[in-house]
Amino acid sequence: MPKPSTLQLLLRGKGAHADTVSCISGLSPELGGKRLAGIEHSIWQLLVHMNYWMDYELRSIAGPEVPYPEHATESWPNTDGPASASALAEEVRRFANQIKQLSDLAGRLNDIELRSRVVHPAKQETVEDVLWQMVAHNSYHVGQVATLRRAFGAWPPAAGGDTW
Repeated sequence: MPKPSTLQLLLRGKGAHADTVSCISGLSPELGGKRLAGIEHSIWQLLVHMNYWMDYELRSIAGPEVPYPEHATESWPNTDGPASASALAEEVRRFANQIKQLSDLAGRLNDIELRSRVVHPAKQETVEDVLWQMVAHNSYHVGQVATLRRAFGAWPPAAGGDTW
């Protein structure tokens, strides 16, 4: 089996990044929906938001290009937390599945396919551009999740995470 690329590793949250799936796993619905004073979003909202954009980009990569949302609010849920434990579990499952799809795509395509196939014609973004965008986007928001978990005394997650 070939060694995973840096892009694949970072999509999964390896190296200098916390494991993306571990960070959002093992939460109760109450913790997922808990708000911290002065912080705009709950962990649940961050999770749904990341899922929205991964789904958007996976559909765009598959083609044809998906229309860009008119307003940023379309990518955020209108509730602080999940309706149930099963809703949270489904969103976490969806997250893990989409991370796997993006990572598998990064590993399956060769350099020419990654760099030559344009996903967003108006911006001339290639598949590789979109995958790196997902690394940056998820890294930013998973960092917020880790910070919230620390503030709520729920760090590290059961699967582990940096504690220093």
